[in-house]
Parts: sequence; structure tokens; C-alpha cells
Amino acid sequence: MGRWLDGRGELVVHGEKDGERGGERDGFAVPLEMATSYRARTKGLLGRDSVDGALLLSPAGSVHTFRMRFPIDVAYLDRRLRVIAVRTMKPGRLGLPRLRSRHVLEAEAGVMEGWGVRVGVRVEIVVE
Repeated sequence: MGRWLDGRGELVVHGEKDGERGGERDGFAVPLEMATSYRARTKGLLGRDSVDGALLLSPAGSVHTFRMRFPIDVAYLDRRLRVIAVRTMKPGRLGLPRLRSRHVLEAEAGVMEGWGVRVGVRVEIVVE
């Protein structure tokens, strides 16, 4: 869970009990882009028509969708990478800050439900 750099990796979504098994890497894997520098976080998904997999903004406690071209799912993660809230946001919206949020995942609207991303689920970041 350390500090990541801008780049690519994989998001592994564990079931509610999967993450408790002591390091097994079972779960649903999704391509991940990591935006950890100020410049990369500021750009985020602006100017894109879609995203392949998910985008991790870290550190982040809130997001906005001004100047975005498509609706997105937003998952707020605590410091242990546990999902504390999931919202779908239309373009032109300002998300409320989440006090315990340390990281934010963004993806195209509707896909997180299919991945099993919901409150209480733990995710894992695997760096390439």
C-alpha cells in the first residue's frame, strides 16, 4: 500500500472475504492507470472519450466531472484500500469530499457494479 508513481498496473477486486486469506491473489482483475503526480491527477479523465479499465487518483478525497465527456463511477478508498463509498457522476458535477478517503478510483459509469466494487470490499493495486 505504499506510494505509487504515475503509470500502469492492475486493480484486483477482492470479495468481502477474499482479502482476509493472507495474501492470496484471487479476485477480479482490471487494467489500471495510476495518476499520483499533481499534473496527472489534475488531468485525470479530461479530454478522453472513454477509459480502458480504471484510473486511480492518489492521494485524493474528492473529484469533479467538469469538462468530462461521459458519466463515471467513482469509488472512494480509505488508507487500507477498502471501498467507503461508490457514486455515479454525470458530467458537470462536483463530488462531496469524503473525510476518510485517501484514494479515488474512476471508471466508465456502470462497470464497477459488474466488477464487484461496493462498500466494504477491499481492492489491491498491483504495479507493473
